[in-house]
Amino acid sequence: RRFNSLTLQLEGLKITKTNKYPIFIFLLLSYMFILIANVGIVILIWKERSLHQPMYLLFCNLSINDVMGNSLLVPRVLADILVPPSERLIHYYECVMQAFTTHMFSTNAHTVLMIMAFDRYVAICNPLRYSIIMNDKMVLKLTVSAWGVAFVLVGILLGLTIRLNRCRTLITNPYCDNASLFKLSCESVFINNVYGLTFTVVLLSSSIGSIILTYFKIAAACLTNKSNSLNNKALKTCSTHLCLYLIMLVSGMILITLHRFPQYAEYRKISAILFNVVPGSLNPVIYGLQSKEIYKSLSNIFHPKRIMLF
Repeated sequence: RRFNSLTLQLEGLKITKTNKYPIFIFLLLSYMFILIANVGIVILIWKERSLHQPMYLLFCNLSINDVMGNSLLVPRVLADILVPPSERLIHYYECVMQAFTTHMFSTNAHTVLMIMAFDRYVAICNPLRYSIIMNDKMVLKLTVSAWGVAFVLVGILLGLTIRLNRCRTLITNPYCDNASLFKLSCESVFINNVYGLTFTVVLLSSSIGSIILTYFKIAAACLTNKSNSLNNKALKTCSTHLCLYLIMLVSGMILITLHRFPQYAEYRKISAILFNVVPGSLNPVIYGLQSKEIYKSLSNIFHPKRIMLF
């Protein structure tokens, strides 16, 4: 049975009149903060020559990813909160674009944090050769590979879904993703499920595996090297990186777990939005506050008279 309507309906959040505006204001303020904080950090790193280091240049990828992921999601969710459920309509191609961006955002978060872990590994385990290994060419290669791998994996994921005929029009989610798109089909989605599961397992196992291996080697280097300055540097930069990784992992795991319990559909929808909003808000704060160089650059901008204190 074919239907293939180009107009789809988003179920969105089931919210009452009393909590409509508090949720709207919370999401709007969160989105504004994500934009200001992430764009601000990218501009700061770009303008300050002292921040032209691999660690900060690689972090820019995370900020760009957070802005991209939230910009195609939050404004649409905000618009849908203000209209009745029957008017929450979306064009099929816009829905595909939103799904692509959503999966690019989550996949990129893993690949970018993996290349950042490699940078920390070289900095702590091979400090004398760090500037030779992590040159501009290597930073560019790592960046292209992080985005390229995500683009190919997500491209195949959505390609398998686009080929399906559709016989339904309701997206049971606050925004479009791959699962809600292939659920519109009445055809067999076996290949989609197999690839989707393989994609998730490969991404998570390579991501978690590389982080564990990297941190194991860093811990071994710190234990064998009795240098206090090296250990302090390792503890500070690695704790920041690990904190960002765990926030992303935990918010993703909550979302995956709630997918298995249909009775908690509303909690799943809220966690799906928070999966984008929470890391996007916390990443620049954690990185900005933990990094002495970023903190120093910000202090110089806002308190120019205090430059002499540093």
